[in-house]
Amino acid sequence: MKSKNYEKRIARLHKVLGSPFRIKLLFTLGSGEACVCHLEAKLKKRQAYISQHLMALRDIGILDTRRDGKYIFYRVADERIFDLIRTAATLQGISLESLPKVSDPGAQINCPCPNCEHEVVKENAI
Repeated sequence: MKSKNYEKRIARLHKVLGSPFRIKLLFTLGSGEACVCHLEAKLKKRQAYISQHLMALRDIGILDTRRDGKYIFYRVADERIFDLIRTAATLQGISLESLPKVSDPGAQINCPCPNCEHEVVKENAI
């Protein structure tokens, strides 16, 4: 990694994280993975809006992707990003207890992705 332009690279990371929705999106993904339809169901936002933010996070390397048929699943590439967010919260006087927990987003009822369909079938079988 080149040390030249370190200030630009760090500023770019902070710029991408400067969106409140992107912070919420990261906590929604947590330590698991989800497709856009799953995130739509969870966040109650349109696919185009979510995809725009996912792309910004992916372009800078905060998110990784995995394709499964027509679905693309997103996950946090390095969970140390949450340490950065927690540090920023502390600097702003926000208690860490008030932040969402970083956990697997879990299956969503009425989400058409194969990951969730599997879970819904499991729930109905009980």
